[in-house]
Amino acid sequence: MKRILSGGALLLALSALAVGCQPQPARETPAPAPAGPDLVGQWRATQQFKDGPFAAVPDLEFLYVFNAGGTMMESSNYDGLPPVPPAYGIWRRNGPNTFELKYEFYPTKPPAALDELLKGGGWGPAGRGVLTETLTLSADGDSFTSTLHFQALDAAGKPVAGGGDAVGHGVRLKF
Repeated sequence: MKRILSGGALLLALSALAVGCQPQPARETPAPAPAGPDLVGQWRATQQFKDGPFAAVPDLEFLYVFNAGGTMMESSNYDGLPPVPPAYGIWRRNGPNTFELKYEFYPTKPPAALDELLKGGGWGPAGRGVLTETLTLSADGDSFTSTLHFQALDAAGKPVAGGGDAVGHGVRLKF
């Protein structure tokens, strides 16, 4: 026995067939990531400022953590003197072995008098510090060299004296 499709069912079937046979728009292919080692992980580095107030610090070290999503954290061996929180920032690849970083922290100022500490006061905010750094990884991806620029900003975000430029050398932490 033959089955006969009603006019509505036939129209629906033909419409579904026509839609399914339509050419699909071309999908954009993401650009391949540049070849070279990755920055993700934890690193330890020395930084030597060439100028500015930090030029007198001979043993400045940074610990970095680079996350896969392009965020990062930095802490130095001087974060406790005066008390300063870690820096938080972003990073991106610029080439096969080069990366650009931008990270910020909040410097603090001492209390005007010691008795302010006893009354529950503490080290107040003193603007913001912005660091921009360019890292170049070694061919094996286990060390880097860098150039860093530090800009000090006041509470209103305007540049103030106290910045400087540094060169750095870092190593990837491993077990």
